[in-house]
Amino acid sequence: MLPHHRYKRPASHEFVLRRPPPSHRHSGPSVPWPWMNLNDSTSSDSILQRLRRPFAEVDQELLRSKAPPIPAPCNHVNCNECWNDYPRSRFPNWGDSQVSRSGLCDAINQYNRDVSCTIHRVDVDDRGYFMDSEKHEVTEQTKGDFWDLLIERHRLRNPRIRALFVENMSGPVLQMLGTTYNIEPFFFSSSLSWIPSRFQEDVQQGRGDHVTITLTFLKTTDYVLPVVASDPTSSTMNEDTPARGRVSNSQTPLVLRSGLSSNNCSLVLDLLAVHLIRNVEGNILISYHDSDREATSAPYLHERMHSAGQSVYWQNIFQRSPDPTFVLLIFIWHAICAWDEALEALYAHICSLETSALDTSDTFITHEMHIIRAHCIQFSSLLENLRKTVVFIRDTPNPAMDTLPQEEKLYSQTLLEKECRNLLSEIDRLEMGRRMQDQRLKNALDLVFSNVNINDSKRMKELTEAAVRHSAAMKQIAYLTMIFMPSSFVAAIFGMNVRELSKDTKGTLQHYFEAAAPLTLLTIWVVMTFQSKRLFKFASGSTFWMRLVWPWILFKRVFMKREIEREEEASIPLGSVV
Repeated sequence: MLPHHRYKRPASHEFVLRRPPPSHRHSGPSVPWPWMNLNDSTSSDSILQRLRRPFAEVDQELLRSKAPPIPAPCNHVNCNECWNDYPRSRFPNWGDSQVSRSGLCDAINQYNRDVSCTIHRVDVDDRGYFMDSEKHEVTEQTKGDFWDLLIERHRLRNPRIRALFVENMSGPVLQMLGTTYNIEPFFFSSSLSWIPSRFQEDVQQGRGDHVTITLTFLKTTDYVLPVVASDPTSSTMNEDTPARGRVSNSQTPLVLRSGLSSNNCSLVLDLLAVHLIRNVEGNILISYHDSDREATSAPYLHERMHSAGQSVYWQNIFQRSPDPTFVLLIFIWHAICAWDEALEALYAHICSLETSALDTSDTFITHEMHIIRAHCIQFSSLLENLRKTVVFIRDTPNPAMDTLPQEEKLYSQTLLEKECRNLLSEIDRLEMGRRMQDQRLKNALDLVFSNVNINDSKRMKELTEAAVRHSAAMKQIAYLTMIFMPSSFVAAIFGMNVRELSKDTKGTLQHYFEAAAPLTLLTIWVVMTFQSKRLFKFASGSTFWMRLVWPWILFKRVFMKREIEREEEASIPLGSVV
């Protein structure tokens, strides 16, 4: 049974992450024009337009070039460090504009040169044993040595799987890895921009291929005490922020405060970016890790990877199957476990909201529920993307497995499908839990609105009772008025200065009626003229001057009804009768 938590309003918080929605059209090499928009500048633009845009999208020199679109592989012997020209050296269609817009230009040139790039390594030998190898720290002074180490190991036969976890990736390391292993630049651009992608490229039957997977998933982090002012685009606002000024942004972290400091946490987006090179001569896995503090660090995932290799269940898999694709499933399991922990924290928070919805009339809780529901919609798309990633892994066989005996290949394929089914089952469970929590939020909101309606009904009942009491008093006044009305009428009659009652006057009752009757008729005429729209159907489209003759129209309606009906029938055109 969950403990009872007193609800506390979320305060402002410090988070680095507030990412724009990802540009999915730039997620993979299937798009023929990397990082180009349809309305971008071309060589035909005016000089002013070119000055406003630093680069022309279409490289005319590339179109006129006679060189082959795919450069010949470099053996890195006396190449004068060809990695300096990556990605243009291996992918000529990536011009200056694409490199700049994709974020590769900043990653290559504007990295922090005071912080070394650390590469953590895990090797898997032919027996399926996971070995924690040494790590490499690459600085500005040692980048040449690291390049020599890369090309030397590239010529040697690698172990079955070599996993590289890159921490604080610098520009030279990015270019060296991309040049050495011929990595599609879309892997780095998708990782830098947090764009979900999955694609297979450079397929060589009987030799191998390249597989790229980048996805965002949900995880929990510790709550951070507020040190900066709340952002109007943040998903949780300071309690002093007006309700109309709060904006729900599902791309920002979701702060959960259930009342107990031990349960305060935040739900943030994390990145999983993996590039797997499957090859008969050795498999290389490169894991990119963002430098933001919310992202999973390279040492942490390196340790988790090494720990998974000690599992008896997974050791049986790696000892029986040489397919490196199973390593990708370990990364997917990391994302699924993070999802499960995040939804558990969200469940506890929703429980506190449901309890508080009954105990308080503060509208802040209602707005908080709407914010969480907006995030739940975003979570649905993230889970669907995770499911598609597992299906992609299952349906993308390893071309290098064609060199194995048919029986061993079939066994590995069957085992891979089985593990993917396990992952898909877990994703379905997570989606079911997300839908359940979204439904609970909806029920809690309905409960809040029902309480508001009940309170409004109680107040309306009180107002009605007060009105009844006031109406009773008004009735008493009306009764008193009716009692004295005959006496007042008689007093007014006897107060008239007419000859029949007072012999000293010249007025008579005839004079009184001669003056009162026309004024009364005139008053009735004017009132009926203004009210004839409601009293007579004929006056719906008439003007004020037409309504002045309402007595004649009333006379016709009463005493000349048959003539009016005949006129209306005669006015109906014959063509309208079906």
